[in-house]
Amino acid sequence: MTTDWVERLLGGDELAASKLISLVENKSPQVPEIMRQIHPHTGSAAILGFTGPPGVGKSSLVDQFIYIACAKNLRVGVLAIDASSPYTGGALLGDRIRFGDYSGNDGVYIRSMGTRGHLGGLAQASRGAIRILDALGCDLVLVETVGVGQIELDIVKEVDTVVVVTMPGSGDYVQTMKAGIMEIADVFAVNKSDLPGADLAYSELVRFLHMAHKDSAWLPQVVSTCATKGEGLKELWTAAEAHREFLLQEDRISRRRKEQVKGEIEDLVLCRLKDDFWNIGWHGQRIQEVIDKVYARELDLYSARDEIVAQIVEEIKKI
Repeated sequence: MTTDWVERLLGGDELAASKLISLVENKSPQVPEIMRQIHPHTGSAAILGFTGPPGVGKSSLVDQFIYIACAKNLRVGVLAIDASSPYTGGALLGDRIRFGDYSGNDGVYIRSMGTRGHLGGLAQASRGAIRILDALGCDLVLVETVGVGQIELDIVKEVDTVVVVTMPGSGDYVQTMKAGIMEIADVFAVNKSDLPGADLAYSELVRFLHMAHKDSAWLPQVVSTCATKGEGLKELWTAAEAHREFLLQEDRISRRRKEQVKGEIEDLVLCRLKDDFWNIGWHGQRIQEVIDKVYARELDLYSARDEIVAQIVEEIKKI
């Protein structure tokens, strides 16, 4: 059954993409097989992420990028990461509401995904969803984070180019400069540039970047935009393209993606080990004994760790 859905996906079937992304979101046992089958068909799409504080206009910019991509006859996939419903775990905002003008376009696939409590601005299933859209045949995949500000750094682990969106008048650009998010930005968009203080926000950001990246091979470009008026969008697209051209030089994109693969393998291995640790039958009574000792102050937490790891190593030797 899984093979049928994958074949349909590789044939460009968006219904199959929806089905497979849902399986990934729901952590289906079929996910490893799905990923094995689509893996040889991934790696071609350009992946662009939009992040930044809530209310700066990320969705409006993504909407405009969809329009530009359509005008260039590109097939585009969009992952809009939203806060989750506390009742169903689903995304609170629907793709048909956020990007209603494009939800029916043949060359556009849009999917809202809930974070389901996952920190970092993305959904835990977003990596798998990106790969599925890549295998679907999308030329461009746009990823919009949930918008939690300074801690949403996971985006750099999943995309080629990170666009950090900020706005004047609220101090957001100052907060951005202080945060770790400064280090992951490849392009900055000072959106809502029709507001007072836009010129100051732009000039301060440019000045700071020149100081922070004076020895870097890539100096993040800053573009003033007003998404609702369609201003600065071509310049922002050009800046994102320039960064992609930079990545394609000297094998930089390979190094970036290999680092992402390394991180993903590490996460998958640790997740598998954690699941196995709590599910294997031998540990039950022994772990409870260790827990009781720690609670009774007969054993400290680090000694408990060493004792458990030693037990695991002994079990591995018997295999």
